[in-house]
Amino acid sequence: MKLTKKLTLASKSQIRAQVLRGAGLDFEIAPSGVDEDVLKQAHKGDAAALAVALAEAKAQAVAAEGLVLGADQILVCDDVLYDKPKNMDEARRNLTRFRGRTHYLVGGAALLEGGTTIWTHQQSVALTMRDFSDSFLDAYLSAAGEAVLASVGAYQLEGLGAHLFEAIDGDYFSILGMPLLPLLEALRQHGGLAA
Repeated sequence: MKLTKKLTLASKSQIRAQVLRGAGLDFEIAPSGVDEDVLKQAHKGDAAALAVALAEAKAQAVAAEGLVLGADQILVCDDVLYDKPKNMDEARRNLTRFRGRTHYLVGGAALLEGGTTIWTHQQSVALTMRDFSDSFLDAYLSAAGEAVLASVGAYQLEGLGAHLFEAIDGDYFSILGMPLLPLLEALRQHGGLAA
């Protein structure tokens, strides 16, 4: 679908870009370079507000003509917020904590035009991991490799990570970090797509 305004994705996430391309959108990529740790430490609100604040900060950091889209996700399990694992040992520890439990991917998205926020969206998806064995976890991490470090949950649901789960309650695109259907509606409302 042809956009009537230039769209820039303020993210280096290959999955987010893939979701947008899959919907036929033409866009440019300009990673924001925002220091998420500083924003997370300064934030006093809940996970949903933090996800939206991070998305807005990313979009704000990218000076581009037209529309700029920022997105972010926070993983919450037992009221603890998780970041992307720094190494395979941390990925293993996190997956062990999530095993047999429900965690939440809380996502935020923001669309800016001329440096002004014209749309924000937040969503939460509940994901329940099955109570897999340690040997399964070893096999999963071996097969998935360091690709798990690119995801806050140490999994890619669209790939091998699907084997970790027993139930999901929420929007698939939001799990991938891009609330596609609300975004398409926002683009239609703000002149980016034909209605």
